[in-house]
Amino acid sequence: MTRQGGGQLAVAGVQLDCLFEDPAKSMNLAAPLLEAAATGLLAAYGSATPRLLVLPELFATGFSMQAQAMAAHHGAIADFCRDQAQRLGVHLLAGLVEPGSPRPRNCAALFGPDGAERGRYRKRHLFGFGGETGHYAPGTDALPVFDLGGVRVRPLICYDLRFVEEFRAIADETDLYCVLANWPEPRWEHWAILLRARAIECQAYVLGVNRVGEGGGLRYRGDSALIGPFGELLSTASAAPTLVLGLVDVGEVAAVRARTGFLRDRWL
Repeated sequence: MTRQGGGQLAVAGVQLDCLFEDPAKSMNLAAPLLEAAATGLLAAYGSATPRLLVLPELFATGFSMQAQAMAAHHGAIADFCRDQAQRLGVHLLAGLVEPGSPRPRNCAALFGPDGAERGRYRKRHLFGFGGETGHYAPGTDALPVFDLGGVRVRPLICYDLRFVEEFRAIADETDLYCVLANWPEPRWEHWAILLRARAIECQAYVLGVNRVGEGGGLRYRGDSALIGPFGELLSTASAAPTLVLGLVDVGEVAAVRARTGFLRDRWL
């Protein structure tokens, strides 16, 4: 994708407790956090800067293996996201279960300030260790890129974080990676390390948005973070429902890449 000038994007990771297999209650919990995120970004960066809010993977259902049952809520969850994006005047990236045959798909969908869906990413790397491969179908499309105010945004989902080749292949056309997750507590250090590693390796911003609480017999401790293109921690969260706020600046991505040249020196 050809860059159309530089730009800035105000971003908020919305870390919440996804109530397991209870979309209505999860959406009720998400609504005030989304409003707080939109208001906080507006106050910090003004109305001229576009805003992106990001919810975790499968934010309304949790990481449920009842994929067919959860897919039945797709319409209501998508309508909620559409309404919130339009009401708040923001871009909203959210994880949801997409109906499909022979199996549903684990998706990240982007809704614009007008409420229209801009596109979606269907998770390509399914988590076999957790049983996902038996209940969901993998995505097969190329990773989408969304130009938001001149910032090139790429969505990925949870287990994708372990596959560096997916990130590096598109690094030259990416300013911000958004990783939506239900990453459990026992491997939280992997989450924290890999988020920073991907930012350093790709010289891009990384926004990792994880859930907190319990669901499906697992505990989640959050640790959502916004990381800069030199690997610096710009905003972090602990184990409570909260927000991770910050500004993504295309000029900073370009400056880091020009200063060090790591991406230019690749031979693969």
